[in-house]
Amino acid sequence: MFGEDLVGQQLAEVRDLLAKAPGTPGEQAEPILTEAADGRIKITLGTDGRFERIKMTLSALKDGPDALVEQLKLGLNDALDQRAAATAVAAPELDMETVNEKVAELQDASLRQFQVMTASIREVMAKLDARR
Repeated sequence: MFGEDLVGQQLAEVRDLLAKAPGTPGEQAEPILTEAADGRIKITLGTDGRFERIKMTLSALKDGPDALVEQLKLGLNDALDQRAAATAVAAPELDMETVNEKVAELQDASLRQFQVMTASIREVMAKLDARR
């Protein structure tokens, strides 16, 4: 009634265009695994961007606190760098002119539908008034 299918189709087209807008960075599909100190320190960065696990051998601990901190820093920064590279989103081209045209078409169609509905309501009201 009143061309709801046309308006629905136009809304779907606008939604499709907007769905092609740049995504949200930060989506990581798999955990990131890094190593430091020649593999004696293993770091797992979860898909949520938080560290899940840091595992080290006794020999890594025996290197002393300064060396341990430095190697941990290297491994952690490597994991964060890998995450940043993996989650970087290249912004797709969104043609704003096309989006504006679709929104204008939708607005025009909506106005026409409201005019048709208003005319129908007036017609019904006139018939009701004539019966009195």
